[in-house]
This record gives sequence, C-alpha cells and structure tokens, in this order.
Amino acid sequence: MSKETTKKPAQTETEAKPAAKKPAAKTASKKAEEPKATEAAKKPATKKAQEPAAKKPAAKKPAAKKPAEKKAEPKAQSKKTSEKKAPAKTTRDELTLAEELTAKLLHNFSVQPENATDEHWYNALALVLRDRMRRQRVQYISKTHKQDSKQVYYLCMEFLMGRSLKNTLFNMNLTAEAEKELKKYGVKLDNLYELEPDAGLGNGGLGRLAACFLDGLATASIPAIGYSLLYEYGIFRQKLVDGWQMETPDFWLPGGECWLLPRPELAKEVRFDGEVKEWWDNGFHHIEHENATVIIAQPYDLMVAGKDGRGVSTLRLWRATAPGMDMSLFNQGEYMRAMEQKAMAEVITQVLYPADNHREGKSLRLSQQYFLVSASVQDIVQRHLQEYGTLDNLPEMAAIHINDTHPTLAIPELMRIMLDECGYSWEDAWSIITRTMAYTNHTVMAEALECWPEDLFRQRLPRIYQIVCEINNRFSAEMMQKTGNDVQKVSRMAILSYGLVKMANLCVAGSHSVNGVSQLHSEIIKDSVFHDAYTVMPEKFKNVTNGIAHRRWLCQANPELTAFITDKIGDGFIIDAAELDGLRRYADDATALRDFMAIKRRNKERLAKYVKEHNGVTLDPDSIFDVQVKRLHEYKRQHLNALHILHTYLRLKENPNMDFQPRTYIFGAKSAPGYYLAKEIIRFIYMLGQEIEKDPVIREKLKIVYLEDYRVSLAELLMPSADISEQISLAGTEASGTGNMKLMMNGAITLGTMDGANVEIYDSVGADNIFIFGMSSEEVENLKRTGYTPQNLYNNNPNLHRAIDVMFKGFGGRQYSEIANSLISKDPYMVLADFEDYCRAQAESARVYTDELAWAKKALLNTAGSGIFASDRSIQDYSDRIWHCRPVTGMGKK
Repeated sequence: MSKETTKKPAQTETEAKPAAKKPAAKTASKKAEEPKATEAAKKPATKKAQEPAAKKPAAKKPAAKKPAEKKAEPKAQSKKTSEKKAPAKTTRDELTLAEELTAKLLHNFSVQPENATDEHWYNALALVLRDRMRRQRVQYISKTHKQDSKQVYYLCMEFLMGRSLKNTLFNMNLTAEAEKELKKYGVKLDNLYELEPDAGLGNGGLGRLAACFLDGLATASIPAIGYSLLYEYGIFRQKLVDGWQMETPDFWLPGGECWLLPRPELAKEVRFDGEVKEWWDNGFHHIEHENATVIIAQPYDLMVAGKDGRGVSTLRLWRATAPGMDMSLFNQGEYMRAMEQKAMAEVITQVLYPADNHREGKSLRLSQQYFLVSASVQDIVQRHLQEYGTLDNLPEMAAIHINDTHPTLAIPELMRIMLDECGYSWEDAWSIITRTMAYTNHTVMAEALECWPEDLFRQRLPRIYQIVCEINNRFSAEMMQKTGNDVQKVSRMAILSYGLVKMANLCVAGSHSVNGVSQLHSEIIKDSVFHDAYTVMPEKFKNVTNGIAHRRWLCQANPELTAFITDKIGDGFIIDAAELDGLRRYADDATALRDFMAIKRRNKERLAKYVKEHNGVTLDPDSIFDVQVKRLHEYKRQHLNALHILHTYLRLKENPNMDFQPRTYIFGAKSAPGYYLAKEIIRFIYMLGQEIEKDPVIREKLKIVYLEDYRVSLAELLMPSADISEQISLAGTEASGTGNMKLMMNGAITLGTMDGANVEIYDSVGADNIFIFGMSSEEVENLKRTGYTPQNLYNNNPNLHRAIDVMFKGFGGRQYSEIANSLISKDPYMVLADFEDYCRAQAESARVYTDELAWAKKALLNTAGSGIFASDRSIQDYSDRIWHCRPVTGMGKK
C-alpha cells in the first residue's frame, strides 16, 4: 500500500495529490445541457459531469471565465433549465388582467366569473400574478447573464413572508386595476386579502428581515435567490388558555400553496448517516458515501416582485421526501418499518425549529440545517456550471450569504462538492470558498451561537465531519502562526473544542466578511463575541444595520399616512425612503401636525375594532397605545414592562383619583414551546390584564391587551396604531431589532434603552424625540464585573418590594413565584436595576402626551427620520461593501 493511501483523508487531500486537476469545462457544460428530472433527483449535476474527468490526470483546469471575454454567439447549452429557458411564444403577455383572470377561472376552476366565489377569485388572482412574475423573472435572469451580473444567494432557515397578494399587487402597480375588475363582479379586494394565510416560515425578526431583503434586492435589480425550507406547518399558531400558551399546528399551505411553483426537475439528493469509503487512484482521491440515508429535496419557488418591475427575487423552498417506498421491507411484511422510513424522511420539513432539549430534537435540527445547505449549494453549483462551465470564477460571479449560524454547513458542503466531485485541491477549493462566503451574525447570546455534540455530528454527517476536522486543523495551524503560538486564543477560536462543533467559529474561518446588524452590535462582536478573531483578522469585520421593507410596512400597512406624505413631499419616497426626510419642514406646521394625529387616531380606531371582535375588550383610542410586540424572551424584558404595570395598578388602587393619563398596553409575542419561564411571563401579563379588567374604575384608565397569535398580518394592522414603541432590552443584548424601525416609521415614539438599533434611532431623531432610560452597555458590563445583587434592590426599593410581593401572593387564582424568584435571586437581564429609570421614562412620556402638538411633532419627526432604516439602504450597503455586485440595467419602471 502506498504512503498516500495509509494517511488519513483529512491530512492528505492536499499533500497526496498536489497535481490533481479539475475537469475540463466542456465536460461540465455538456452534462448540464441535458438535465433530467430523474437524474437531478439522483445526484448533483456536477457529480456525473466530473467523475470521468477525475480519472484523467492530464485533464486541464478550465480557465476562469471573465465577464469581458464572454462570447457573443449562441451557446451550446440551448436546453438550460431553470430561469434561462425562453418562454414559448404566446399571446398571454398581451392579455389584460381581466382576460387572464377569466382564463384562470375557466381553466383551473371550471367556473365563469359571475359564478366564482371569493376563494376562486383569490386563487385565480394569485395564479395570474405568479405567472406574470415568472415571465418577468425569465427576462430578468436573461439580462443578468447577458450583463454578467453577479448573483446573490441568500441562505436562511427562516423567511417570514406573511401574505403575498397585497404586496405583489402594490409592487407590480396592479392594485387599482385589480380593484376595478373585481368590482364588476361585486368582489372586494380587501376580502381576498383576508383569505390568504400568513406564510409563517419564520419565528421573528430574523425571518422578517430575510423577507424584506428579497423585496429590496428585487427593487434594486440585484439578481438573487433566497433558500430556505418549505415547512409544512410553519411557526405554530398560538392559543392562550387562561393565559397559558398552547401550540397548535399552523396549516398555512391550504390557501398559501397557490403562490408556490413546483420545480421537480431541479430536485436534489441529500445524504445522511452511513460510512465514508475512500481510496487513491493514480494520485486522485476518491470518496464513496456508503449505506447512507438518502432524502430527496424537492424545490418550490415563491417569487417576490420588486417595485415598478425592477426585478423579481426567487425564494426557493425545499421539501423533504423519501426516494420511494422500500418494497423489499414491505414485501417481507415489515410494513410499519417501511412506512417509518418514509415518515422519518419527510419529518425534516414538517415543523420550524423542533425543540432541541433532547438528543432527538438536536438530531432533527442538525438534519434540517444540512438538508437546507446541501440542496441549496448543489443548486448553486449546478446553476453556475451551466452558465460558466467552471467554479474558478465563483467568487466573481456569485455571493453566498449565510444569515445567522443555521446555514453554516454551506461552507463544508461546498468544500465536499469541490473536493469529491470536482477534483479541486484543498488550497484552491478553500480559496474559492472563503472569497465567496459571507456571514451575518444576529446575536450576542451565547446559547444562540450554535454548537453541536461532536459524536452526533460525526454519526449524522460523516463526510462533512471529516472536512470540518481538516478545516479546524488547518485554521488552527494558521492562527497559531498569526498569534505567535497563543494556545489559549487559538483554542477559543477553534471550530472543534471540548466535544463540540462550533458553528459561529466555522463561519468566521470560512467567510471573507463577518458583519453585525447595528453599529452597537458590530462593535460588541468585535469586543467580545469574536474578539480573538478580530485581533487577527480585523479586515473581515463590518457593520450593516438592518432595514425593513418600507413599501410593505408604511405604504401598504398605512395607506392614509402614505397619502399624507405624498401630498406633502411627493411620492419619491416610495422608491427612495431617504426622501422621508422632507417631512421635517412640517414639524412646526400646526395644521399638518393635527392631520398627522388624525390619521393616527383613525388607525387606533381600526385596531380597537379588531380587538373588540377578537378579544372582547373595548379600547379607548384617546388613551396612549403603548406597544411591545416581539418574540417572548427574558432579554427582551417583557416582564420589566409588566412589573411596571403591576406597580401602576397598585398605585391606582391606592389612589383612584390621582392625575393619570389613560394608557393601553398592547403585547404580542410567542414563546418557544420549551421555554417555561417565558410562557409563565405570558400568563402573568395576561392574568394581570384580567385582574385589572375586573375593576370598573381602574379599567377606564389602565388596560392590558395580549394579542393572540402575533404574526405579520396582525403586525401590519398594529404598527400604524402605536403611540409608543417599547424597545426595552438590556443594553448589549439586542443585536438590532426591526420592529423598532417599523413602529418608528409609522409615527410611534421609541421608549427604550441604548441597545441595538435604538442607538441609531436616537442619532436619527435626536434626544428630544425619543424616551431613553436605563444603563448603557458599558454600565451593564461594569455592574456585572463588580457584582450584581438584585436582592438588595428588592429590599431597599419599596415600590419593587410591594409589586414582587404581590407576585408571590398571586392573583387570578395562581401565584407567579417562578418569575419573582428569578428576579430577586438571579435577574440575569437586570430588570430590577433598570426599573426605577423605566418608571421615570414612562411618566415623562405620559406628561408629553398631554400636549397634542408637542407629541405630534415628535411623532412626525420619527417618521421623517426613518428613511435610513429602509431595507433598500441595507441592500445597498451589502452590495457595495460585502457582495460587490451591481444592479442589472434596463429594468426600469413599468
């Protein structure tokens, strides 16, 4: 046996075959000419194309295809799949919306327009819009290739899309035409909007950000594909039973599936478990993954139109299916085992984020993440090879973005394809990958920086484990050189450490860019989370502050305010949100300010109507609508808000006639199913609201509403109605926030800490137009170092003492001692330390609210200063500073 074959694969992939060559471009291109659904479902397109070349040592590496050298004559790849295929000649493009709708009703549902139900109209309209976006996407990608534009591939485990109908009609400038045609048959467009379920493919801000970015990319004419999973049930539906959160399945696909375009010809194979067999032949390294569990990734495309026809983004969602029934097991009488294999394959895309407080849950989460990245990276490679015939120019023509740590395994998966299927040397493959991959960090919370048990990782992903081991060995050796053999520093930066595989460290090692999502957060990750890496590789670290799709969250969610803004400054802000700054000149215009507040009041009345219908609670639109809506987590400190409400309630009980500005506290939040204390906080808030409602005097002044099953469509109703935006996380814990931006844009005034993007909101609106309280991040760290004892605050502050004692005593038939004990014994997010200053900020906001024009000025200046927080600006930052891509030209207003 030769020396090479006795070495471990992770140690020899470079040394044993330094002369290994990649397949010729023609080999890859030829195979790509004739894609078949059956073969796509069996193996990645690159595998069959390149395995023969791996046996030819003389094969030459294809030269990188430079954009300027691209030949003008027609290519041989006339049968390319996906977006490049030219549509067949048809007169459909010339049909009016009315004609297309009639055709869909007849062809798909066999009904005449006059006999169609609202459900028929909704589905027909969705299908018409899907077809139009599809045709536009084909033209868009054709221009992309002609102009050699770099493409963005955005990988994220969550895309919280919400509803598509309203957004698509608005962006395609078809709302008025659709209303006109539907009116002929007595159909109201608003009723059709309500038929669409939320596409709940996300949990919160992370997923909503990804959805906003697809809109921004399309509007900027930057060609992009988002990749995620087609969760059967999405985020759960929340039902509160006596205040306790119950989770029920979110059946979103009926009513939502009409937006999805199946792409069975692009299916991919994903392999789990089994063993890795390897051997060398004439200096070439061969890998076989034996006894693997094979799962098929079936793609479905959901398209997102940019405003005014500037582009169309695609969200490609993968659904897990079994390769087929194991008939040998079935014929042997093992019926249940045969069915179990099929069910276990499909469970991967059943539920978003299964609980992972047990090994089975961890295994399923890991499987979900690898399933996403393996299918997506195979798809990216296939698309790229079809166009260029080589991966040499991947960094120049593709940007692969890892959004949070969940898609981290895209790095070793691309290494696997390049090493095992394309014949690249380790050095060449790693160079290409580290110039292609970029990573956004979304948290400073240690528990959210994912780590996997090494034994589980090795068993579930044997080949990926080998590659990660080699990445770790080489990266650690490089860091030892760069740090002067600082063993402790390198150990902290290691990808494999103490039996764990650390995803965040792998992202830093394998990406050319690492960015935070607000100025403060980006400084924190340099100073703490990735401080060791920052000292060695400072050039990698950047900031891109988050942004929101202002066309959805302002133009669509708040049409009256949009009309007001258009009347004052024109409609240029719809494309360029920076133009909202023009509203500042109306800050002292009493008439404009009163009109602004009249719109706010009508939006509050609209929300009050919803609350009356769904919660049976009557709201006073003249009260302050104080809103805290976000995921329920201790660091977001909903319990600080609730503790203050309890304190206020106790004061009002003592003195019902005290001078008090009526206030309505509105909460909306889901807790992770396994997060007991968070669910207990929900119950505490809900039951406190019930207790207050029993008092006929106090309920006229103080009210709590907990909005059940908070989701995108409910947020679109809520954001325009808010007076105060509660952003009260402990300084240094919230990466950015996006709800703060949506509320600000709709004229809510932030009451918050100097945390996340609140710092930049403060800079944008000025100290006079925001209510800031609490410790700074530096003060928080100092208090932690010197020792924080919440018991002392409990003992010495009579207001805190009384409120917490009531929690111990209880109301509504139960005690809340778990929360109370947590506050006085540990208080990990320093609720008690910030309590007194929070009370001051609440009182200050109530005082200002009594002066209508003073409040209106602050609110209007918040809207005026919100343009910087549009996702269009975020996309421009990513494009200029991280992806280095340019827009496709010729995609102007249509």
